[in-house]
Amino acid sequence: MMTISLIWGMVVAMCCCLWLILGMRRRKIGEPPLENGLIPYLGCALQFGANPLEFLRANQRKHGPVFTCKLMGNYVHFITNPLSYQKVLCHGKYFDWKKFHFTTSAKAFGHKSIDPSDGNTTENINKAFIRTLQGDALNSLTEAMMENLQLIMRPPAAPEPKTPACWVTEGMYTFCYRVMFEAGYLTIFGRDLMGQDAQKALILKKLDNFKEFDKIFPALVAGLPIHVFKTAHHAREKLAEGLRHENLGNRDHMSELVRFLNDMLSTLDDMEKAKTQLAVLWASQANTIPATFWSLFQMMRSPEAMKAAAEEVNKTLESAGQKVSLENQPICLNQMQLNDMPVLDSIIKESLRLSSASLNIRTAKEDFTLHLQDGSYNIRKDDIIALYPQLMHLDPEIYADPLTFKYDRYLDENGKTKTTFYSNGLKLKYYYMPFGSGATICPGRLFAVQEIKQFLILMLSYFELEFVESNVKCPPLDQSRAGLGVLPPLNDVEFKYKFKHL
Repeated sequence: MMTISLIWGMVVAMCCCLWLILGMRRRKIGEPPLENGLIPYLGCALQFGANPLEFLRANQRKHGPVFTCKLMGNYVHFITNPLSYQKVLCHGKYFDWKKFHFTTSAKAFGHKSIDPSDGNTTENINKAFIRTLQGDALNSLTEAMMENLQLIMRPPAAPEPKTPACWVTEGMYTFCYRVMFEAGYLTIFGRDLMGQDAQKALILKKLDNFKEFDKIFPALVAGLPIHVFKTAHHAREKLAEGLRHENLGNRDHMSELVRFLNDMLSTLDDMEKAKTQLAVLWASQANTIPATFWSLFQMMRSPEAMKAAAEEVNKTLESAGQKVSLENQPICLNQMQLNDMPVLDSIIKESLRLSSASLNIRTAKEDFTLHLQDGSYNIRKDDIIALYPQLMHLDPEIYADPLTFKYDRYLDENGKTKTTFYSNGLKLKYYYMPFGSGATICPGRLFAVQEIKQFLILMLSYFELEFVESNVKCPPLDQSRAGLGVLPPLNDVEFKYKFKHL
């Protein structure tokens, strides 16, 4: 037994030596500094996954603003100087942004490729999203979201005038998750015709399945097959079943996006279409929910932010002729009125600056030379170019005291939206990137911001809000989702709310 173990140990050691000699990539002249890591295939993935921000900062100090790391079999070139971001995007003809995103979506959600070049659709999927999430379509979505939020948040019947409102205590993240998921689901996929009580019970089941599936989403992006996670696999299939065409047919007020996707993906069978709709569900919820939590949490934690936000909300409602009452009609604000709320915009931006950790990636279609602010670098075909904006968002040269929430950071001296930020004395074109950039920028970002803004307006209008603990601490970010967007809190924060005497 000892001899067999020794032989196997020698074999493994020899394989590792052969990999070190033959399998490791060698840096060529003109290429960025290279970190292969010591583990075959994984490379530096474990160090990156443990704390991406500190890993990248350490390599930035070691190698400078551009360096290459092997991650899960891929060679990733990290561009860390924000002055170079614009120059990266100018090389668009050399990039294939669809390859990674379409492949990842197909693996995670279980649908066939939606790349037009694969023949399952004749339409450009990104253009379809822009058409159905922006412009006139955005007006319809925003109107429906405001209505659905109030359907959930307002009591079904006006309370008796002399009946005192009771405090309700709940985890803030749990509350945001529940409210935003239900309102977002109804806005995108419409209302069930069976009635509100039955619909709520059905939505709560979908919420549980969504949480179960979303919990293992980072592992799916990393390449693990979903069959390894039986409970999550079952949850995904149940979610998709509810999005089949025959089930959507029993819903009213569906968004244009859902109808358009069903028509566009005509070559796919009903279950394949449903799994594509599941991708839409995940994209509409997975980052909006934690972003809503951080916006509410940071606003409530800052008395100055609460005061400024409440004043702006009251002023906007007064200008719009809206009276806040649980007996009157629900609040209704149009797109123009929502867009003219710079304080809430700044609160949301600052909250996302502190919590977003997206990874913007593009794949090289061919060998080419990347010309940047810091020099020129040779890039090989199939390598990945990556921007990690959290480095910029937490850079003290760009944002003074970067770890502190400042509700007015994105307001100028006149109280209007501030757009001027500098690095190394030079004005930045890209200084705020929680939604990606260029061709990969999130097409639903405008709707996401409006959803959060509507939620904050309603919370400030209808409720008295307090933390359970007076000196509440900011929960740490859940680093397991780094690279996917907005990081949720590692633990929930208890707060209490009750209806105002309106």
